[in-house]
Amino acid sequence: MDETGPAGPLPYEGVWRFTAPAVDASVPQARHAVRDLLTRQGVPVSDDVAHALLLIVSELVTNAVRHAAVLSPVLAVEVAVGPEWVRVAVEDEHPYRPTALETDHGRTGGRGLLLVREMTREGGGACDVVHTASGGKVIWAALPLKHALS
Repeated sequence: MDETGPAGPLPYEGVWRFTAPAVDASVPQARHAVRDLLTRQGVPVSDDVAHALLLIVSELVTNAVRHAAVLSPVLAVEVAVGPEWVRVAVEDEHPYRPTALETDHGRTGGRGLLLVREMTREGGGACDVVHTASGGKVIWAALPLKHALS
């Protein structure tokens, strides 16, 4: 019997997906759902990484509510946890692919994606925007579980 082979998935590994209406109330609901999921599954995420993930979820859901609701009345949030990383993604059916705006101190709002990219970079992770087969988009961010944010 070979005991050096790969073990099964860790207890906290998996993929969870839920949908929500593209309304303001979905922002805190999505954040709380992700927080509760991380806790319930026992994901070994540092406080810094958990805080970053929840802020990222808030920003991405807010963007979907503000900019995609007209064409996408429902959004989806996905959390995927691997042995060493956690990925959050928000999907909507709006075809527009957003770009991160540069900092403009005279303008309020419009910097959510820039914030997501910066937090992800500082945390040693990655993020991107990809089109879906149905013509919408998924914006995702992944962070390592064990990396402390600077």
